[in-house]
Amino acid sequence: MKRVTGIGGIFIKSADPDRLKAWYRTHLGIAVEDWGGFAFSWKGDDNPEGTGTTVWSIFSASSTYFEPSQAQVMVNYRVADVRALIAALRAEGCNVMDKIDESEYGKFGWVVDPDGNKIELWEPPPGK
Repeated sequence: MKRVTGIGGIFIKSADPDRLKAWYRTHLGIAVEDWGGFAFSWKGDDNPEGTGTTVWSIFSASSTYFEPSQAQVMVNYRVADVRALIAALRAEGCNVMDKIDESEYGKFGWVVDPDGNKIELWEPPPGK
């Protein structure tokens, strides 16, 4: 079974999100959009049309989205089949979160690594 196929996103918590967004905009040239992040477009062998993206976004330090992790950064990995991977991780004894979310953006599942970092697993919608 194919597992991780790429990086879907990098999410950073900040006590002052506006200051951090401005720093990244000014010093690294990331054109932070009104929604709080930026989507880098790319293409590759699995995506020859170039419709893939890696999202970079800053969250408020008070966000609970990273829970149960206390980390300031969360990585989102693109996966081929989130349900199959979650089932395999659960069978392997990993700390898998119970829910899988589905929306127009795809399917999302979560696992916590041995250091307590929450990892987001994202199966993009077909053709994305």
